[in-house]
Amino acid sequence: MRLFFALLTGVVFGLGIAISGMIDPAKVLNFFDVAGTWDPSLAFVMGGAVTVTFTGYRLVWRRSAPIYAARFDLPTNTAIDARLIGGSALFGIGWGIAGFCAGAAIPALGTGRWEVALFLAAVMAGFVLRRFIDAMLQARALA
Repeated sequence: MRLFFALLTGVVFGLGIAISGMIDPAKVLNFFDVAGTWDPSLAFVMGGAVTVTFTGYRLVWRRSAPIYAARFDLPTNTAIDARLIGGSALFGIGWGIAGFCAGAAIPALGTGRWEVALFLAAVMAGFVLRRFIDAMLQARALA
């Protein structure tokens, strides 16, 4: 049942991204073009998402545990370090260049556009590269 609700959540997210038009990279890039063809719709989509998320969290935190798990899985690392800042900057730069973030690119795969597949392949390559670099740094630290 837990997997079903995870799938349902993903489908609702994907439909929301598609209906809002955020699978179109031109729409996203126009949000960043404040001196040209600025399109504020991304701000409204994000504002709606933040409002729904804020409300949902306020309701969920009243519970002692999730419905389909024994406890809440929360991140334990709260450090703001170079990895977090660098990763955030890289994400923002990639989003500004491509007009996609991974969350919008996955539902955009349904459009059949090769650019979407290329973007997601680059994201996956970034994941692999990060793991490789981490392993190298860890091996160097142990040596």
